[in-house]
Amino acid sequence: MSDSLRIRKPNRNRPEPLWHQAELALRALITEGEWKNGDQLPNETRLTEMLGVSRITVRHALRRLEEAGLLRREHGRGTFVRRSTIVAGMRGLTSFTDEMANLGEVIGTRATRASEIPADEEVAEALQLGMGDPVVRLRRLRLGDGNPIGVQTAYIPDFRVPGFLPLEGELASLYNTLRDRYGIVPTEADELYRVGAVAEEDAALLEVEPGTPAFIVRRTTFDANGPFEYVQSTMRADRYEIRSKLFY
Repeated sequence: MSDSLRIRKPNRNRPEPLWHQAELALRALITEGEWKNGDQLPNETRLTEMLGVSRITVRHALRRLEEAGLLRREHGRGTFVRRSTIVAGMRGLTSFTDEMANLGEVIGTRATRASEIPADEEVAEALQLGMGDPVVRLRRLRLGDGNPIGVQTAYIPDFRVPGFLPLEGELASLYNTLRDRYGIVPTEADELYRVGAVAEEDAALLEVEPGTPAFIVRRTTFDANGPFEYVQSTMRADRYEIRSKLFY
């Protein structure tokens, strides 16, 4: 792969977030044929030099391209171009409350725990923060018709929600609270589903045995100012399903 690429460097004076500009710059190299199917990308250090942005920004751009099916990451080898893939399960951006209501479920929440903690590496990368930056951590057991459906742990940058803590009572809809109190309106989200198993710490809450099959979900949600929420979820596979409508 040539090292003299016609790359469109992000411009800090533009209103679009740097991660979005970096994603578009890398995407253009693929769609315009500079990087071809099977080509290996430069490492993260080289990409930060080429784009003039931080490593966290590069990682976020790469993750979005991977989720879009344009890249694949191979542990111990690197990141490669993948031009052909099938993406299923696309649906509207809704809160859990709205999603369950659309399925006719009576929504409930319990065991809410809210605290302020320093962001670890995974949370910092998803929210484009520095390691150790303060985030609000909100852990909730989600119910449908009184039965456990999933355990969700949400992380929100502390500076986006001043005065959020202490949390009084149960929080029926996080998105409604963010909209009404802070003017945060979601515009898009990246969501990744994997098949996994219920961890021991979640099993009692979900009323299943440890190791029971489950959907393991990671979701980063954005508004006009960038990522404002990162959610780690474990959803009971017998109580939660994904439906897709396909068209010719």
